[in-house]
Amino acid sequence: MSSQRTLTDAIKEDHEEMYEYYDNYKKAAGDADAQARWARQLTWEIARHAVGEEIVVYPLMEQHMGHEGIKLADQDRADHQKVKEQLYQLESLAAGTTDYDTLMTQIMAHLRQHNDSEETQDLPQLELKLGQEGSQHAAATFTKTKKFAPTRPHPSAPNKPPAETLVGFLALPIDKLKDMFSKFPTEEMKKAAE
Repeated sequence: MSSQRTLTDAIKEDHEEMYEYYDNYKKAAGDADAQARWARQLTWEIARHAVGEEIVVYPLMEQHMGHEGIKLADQDRADHQKVKEQLYQLESLAAGTTDYDTLMTQIMAHLRQHNDSEETQDLPQLELKLGQEGSQHAAATFTKTKKFAPTRPHPSAPNKPPAETLVGFLALPIDKLKDMFSKFPTEEMKKAAE
């Protein structure tokens, strides 16, 4: 993770990780434990990524892109809300079932469309306004913010700062505690997926 990378680079890197985790989830078909582990890893990444965007990226869009930035940020927040609700619903289902797999497929279809829109519309417009140095600073801030972001979906939480920031800090310890007792992909599973 170079401090010289742009905001677009940081966002795209996260998007690629999401796709990689989902691919590993699909490859684990027939192994409910492995699927649950990859789904937990995917959920962990999506939750942190979404909050990072909502706290760092969308306010920048609103600040630097005027009415268009506000419109795009509102649409992106609505996309995130739908995914948070679906991920929350996923937690009540058992991995390896048809319902679980169907919902995962729906989540990823929605995410791909959202991610593509960010990469082709939102970020190119924002990068022009930020410039190289501003983009690099935003990338560093985004990366730092993710370290303090909740690791689980919280669809009832606010999705705009400063309320989201406060709620996120309050939810983080509980999420981290739950993570300690959750199953994630093992190192062997990660190596085998490479």
